Amino acid sequence: MTAPRLATLSGRTATILLSPPGALYRLQHPVAWRLSRDGVIYYEGTATTAPVFLEDLLPGHDYLFDSDLGDLDFATPRCAGLVDAGDHGLDEAAPDNAAALAAAVAATPEGGTLMLPRGRYLTGPIFLKPGITFWLPEGAELAGKGERAGWPQLPARDAQGRVVGTWEGLPATSFASVVTAIDCAGLKITGRGTIDGGGDRGDWWSWPKETREGARRPRTLFLAHSPDVELSGLTIRNSPSWTVHPFRCDRLTAAGLFIQNPPDSPNTDGFDPESCEDVTLAGLHFSVGDDCIAVKAGKRAPGQADHLAPTRRLAITHCHMERGHGAVVLGSEMSGEITDVTISACSFEGTDRGLRIKTRRGRGGKVARVTLDHVAMQDVPTPFAANAFYFCDPDGRDDWVQSRAPATVDETTPLIGDITFRDVTATGVRLAVVALLGLPERPIRGIVLERVRASFDPEAVAEVPLMALGQAPARHETIRADFAEVTGEIEILETTKDSEPC
Repeated sequence: MTAPRLATLSGRTATILLSPPGALYRLQHPVAWRLSRDGVIYYEGTATTAPVFLEDLLPGHDYLFDSDLGDLDFATPRCAGLVDAGDHGLDEAAPDNAAALAAAVAATPEGGTLMLPRGRYLTGPIFLKPGITFWLPEGAELAGKGERAGWPQLPARDAQGRVVGTWEGLPATSFASVVTAIDCAGLKITGRGTIDGGGDRGDWWSWPKETREGARRPRTLFLAHSPDVELSGLTIRNSPSWTVHPFRCDRLTAAGLFIQNPPDSPNTDGFDPESCEDVTLAGLHFSVGDDCIAVKAGKRAPGQADHLAPTRRLAITHCHMERGHGAVVLGSEMSGEITDVTISACSFEGTDRGLRIKTRRGRGGKVARVTLDHVAMQDVPTPFAANAFYFCDPDGRDDWVQSRAPATVDETTPLIGDITFRDVTATGVRLAVVALLGLPERPIRGIVLERVRASFDPEAVAEVPLMALGQAPARHETIRADFAEVTGEIEILETTKDSEPC
């Protein structure tokens, strides 16, 4: 039996992760728990999901979390001071609370906590600072305003030449995000409250790939050059584009988040770690309009490669992804390389694909050493898709990109390899359990299947499983592999109309 473990901790909140054998995001059996302080029961409840988020704790105190799975002792850190944003002019009736929130941020000491009081507050972008805790307790909502006039912008590069504004892997002037954190080492953003990006207000969703007023669309939460950040507990929704976008943020932990966007909202990925190392995503629940987790490492372009940096050592555990285009997607902006990714004890439900790898000629970089372990998928048409002919960008359908004749191998030739599926079950597959399309000049190698089981949806209609030219439709295929090597087999289960829930 695995004892409870601490995923995130602030002076006033904690995320506990429960991981009994067989648990995914949801627990197989309810787990009773109690939280005590000084021998007195503080909270008690019954957990049905792996993450248990605790709020309204007191800084500088010892706590005992005891459960059917064992006990966990922890101590909340001390707080250098609590600042109530309501004391700095915050007003639920105001059309824009950005100035009041800026004053509240300025008043918060390092090691202190800025609290958003309960209520709904419209705002333009706010800019946080290092070493503080931004606490949105239950009932507090920060909502992006609908009016774009005067919206701040982030330049592609700052005075030191560092990238701060980005768009799809390239330096680009971008509108600042509703919550923006640059150079915010040690920041914590936490609470049961909500950050609403305001994507349904204004015109954000009407120009998904355009530049307006010289800038690209904002994210809801953007973090750049900020190590040792923790995000926990929040509901983050309604994003203008990517929802949570950490860029060059090492040792990042996110736990117990709910990320929600309408199914028809354009490019509203849930969580996009880009060029980050040592990242943990634990107990996140996604329901979005694009990819749930989309891992990035920058995009190579003619004359532009100095901004590239790797994403390494990413752990995704006890997460639930539903309804997105892909559950966990690597690329297509992966030129800086994406390596050492572990996806464990997760559930995918109704996503177009499970694990999806996207790249193309011209990208360079590599995707390697990726493991999917103890994952359940329900009604995912293609559980594993890897495509080295992804036809993104204006030239994506050009012959030099899509030709199946071998091209010269150089620094712009991407590499995909060393991917392991272990103890994976996929029910209700429609197209192909595995669909791989590598480059003839650099085939996909090292694909290993261990104890992979799948069943097919009897009502499936044939469709193209990969976004590349020349692909034939698929229906109930086990393995489709072109310019790719696969080791292992897939056990095909009895086909049934209804699948068991994840």
